[in-house]
Amino acid sequence: MRSIVHTSSERSDVLAFVAQNLRELRRRAGLSQAALAQASGISRRMIVNLEGGATNISLSSLDHLAEALGADFVDLVSDPAARDLRIEALAWRGARPGSEAVLLGSVPARHSAQLWTWTLAPGDRYTAEPDPEGWHEMTVVTEGRLLIDLAQGPITVEAGGYAIYSTAQEYAYVNVHDGITRFIRNVVA
Repeated sequence: MRSIVHTSSERSDVLAFVAQNLRELRRRAGLSQAALAQASGISRRMIVNLEGGATNISLSSLDHLAEALGADFVDLVSDPAARDLRIEALAWRGARPGSEAVLLGSVPARHSAQLWTWTLAPGDRYTAEPDPEGWHEMTVVTEGRLLIDLAQGPITVEAGGYAIYSTAQEYAYVNVHDGITRFIRNVVA
């Protein structure tokens, strides 16, 4: 899984939000950094660096931290000063220029609902770890061709098409188009 990266100057820096939110959520939970490390399976050193805004972390590791804090992913990456459900934070950048994922917003659901916009450069791939049972995605391709490589079998989605699937399995997104592929991802749990 790729790491979160610092964002461009026109967007908020999600790692700064993570640093601030992680410290506050950890304090509210009454956990030391060592206790959070033990509860989440993330090293204490990583937690220290995250709270200092000095490191990148995988999206799945953020999920582990959030779960240990009784929070969710959005609680960690959102601008703490935001007053609405719009987040608009760059949360992933691929190996090739032009590949990125932006968390647009989130609303309350049984657990979480998130709206993302993704861009993958030709040949780029994002590999995810399985989510817990009950998590699903609805993906709409707006440009290009996307291969959704699921453990249960691959799905190819052309521009204008969509797919709905459980993410409680190994999965990846692969741009199988010779140009940019853009898609909207709605995550619901």
